[in-house]
Amino acid sequence: MLRLFIALNILFLNLYACKGGYESCKLKSIDSSSFKNNTIQIPVKNNQRLIYSKTKPNFKIIKHDPYLSLYLIKDNKKFKHPFRINNKLSLGNAMVNSRKIAEGRIVKHQVGLNKFATYSEKLIVPSILTNSCCALEGIVTPDGIIEKEYIDRFLDASDVSYADIGIRVIDVNKLVIVDASNPFMSNNPFVKDDCILEFDGKKVKDSSTLMKDILFSKIGSSHKVKVKRGSKILTLHVSSKKRSGGGYLSDTFLEFLGLSFDDNLYVTKIETKALKYQLILGDRLLEINGQKIETEEEILNNISDSKSSTNILFQRRGFQFFIAP
Repeated sequence: MLRLFIALNILFLNLYACKGGYESCKLKSIDSSSFKNNTIQIPVKNNQRLIYSKTKPNFKIIKHDPYLSLYLIKDNKKFKHPFRINNKLSLGNAMVNSRKIAEGRIVKHQVGLNKFATYSEKLIVPSILTNSCCALEGIVTPDGIIEKEYIDRFLDASDVSYADIGIRVIDVNKLVIVDASNPFMSNNPFVKDDCILEFDGKKVKDSSTLMKDILFSKIGSSHKVKVKRGSKILTLHVSSKKRSGGGYLSDTFLEFLGLSFDDNLYVTKIETKALKYQLILGDRLLEINGQKIETEEEILNNISDSKSSTNILFQRRGFQFFIAP
């Protein structure tokens, strides 16, 4: 009887979703089994499921976004009424899972891969963000909300990658400021504290929109960026490269050289191009240019401040040594 009741409600939902409101979205999440073992498994179009999980799911994976911990798999159960992405302006949204509903609003939008969106209410984890018609607005994670534009791009992309022009930006008094610049990216013209005024002829209003424009651009594409540096207005010409880190991957600019780290700054990955540094897995980064380093953010800041050279101190089983990329 319970299954029949839910089925009838889901039928009602898919005929009159907006009239059913968020309670109908909750019922839809139950009937679609969208939440299992603290993972999110959302049925989407083409008989597929979108999974958010920090560990590899035990399914045949169609594609994977390691930056955002998203997976696309075949939906063997073939749920008849999949969730769709809301591509229109939303008049309201709520966090929904099989147990709770919490209406609110996004306070700060997602800034690229490193800063997920924040919400006006305490996060319900795991849950999905939907409008009252049960269309997806985002995925709610312990680290914030992955917004719909990133989800939509992942679902549509044949190649899961992002573009990079070598900067990380922040909003300061309604201005978009370069917070860190990658010294290892060849011909990178940006310096820390540049104020970004225009990107490809379009006025830059906030870091969220700018980072989407950069990340979603074609790798290898050319861009014109107008910046204010001190009292000067400069027009910089850049070519995008493939983004190496960010999101759930380490993001220290050293990934550009082939090195990745865990949260405690131990080396977790050494690509072929980084073998020349003679590091091994488990080496720990201690200092950059004489400054003690404890977080990825401190690596970015100190590397970005490097002028002509960078000296990095590592430790291996009590022995300390330098490398100079």
